[in-house]
Amino acid sequence: MLGKHRELLRFAVVGGASFVITMTITYGLKFTVLTDKPVTALMIGVLVATVFSYVANREWSFRSRGGRERAHEAALFFLLSAVALGLNAIPQLVSRYVLKLEQPHVGLLTQEIADFVSGVIIGTLLGTAFRWWSFKKWVFPEADARPRLLRGGGRRSPDVRDDRAA
Repeated sequence: MLGKHRELLRFAVVGGASFVITMTITYGLKFTVLTDKPVTALMIGVLVATVFSYVANREWSFRSRGGRERAHEAALFFLLSAVALGLNAIPQLVSRYVLKLEQPHVGLLTQEIADFVSGVIIGTLLGTAFRWWSFKKWVFPEADARPRLLRGGGRRSPDVRDDRAA
């Protein structure tokens, strides 16, 4: 079962690392220089994590997938990531500016819980689901398109599995 879902598991690990990057930057900015702009802080955190995510997904999660020239692949990755960034921000925008879950309408604790649930949990789930689907469909559309390099410099056919790499 691990082999069957290898891409998804690797995508999840990259997503977890990207989540840590996002949260570190978002909360670092939100509690220092962007105290009055929480959505901007979230979007900057997601943007930085997206750059990491492209490299990690291309070289690890989807390393045998391809089908596009690298410039086209990167452009699609960042375009679709921008769409996912918008999806990620929508729940927090609704929470803050439609439902008014911000100070002075609610207390600081309620505001922070609402930001976390809407921006971090719901937004991240929406963005992640969209990324998984769109990256496999448009960015890395062809399975087994890139042969894997062997340690000695040779190439392995993409259809030969190496269970040690899991």
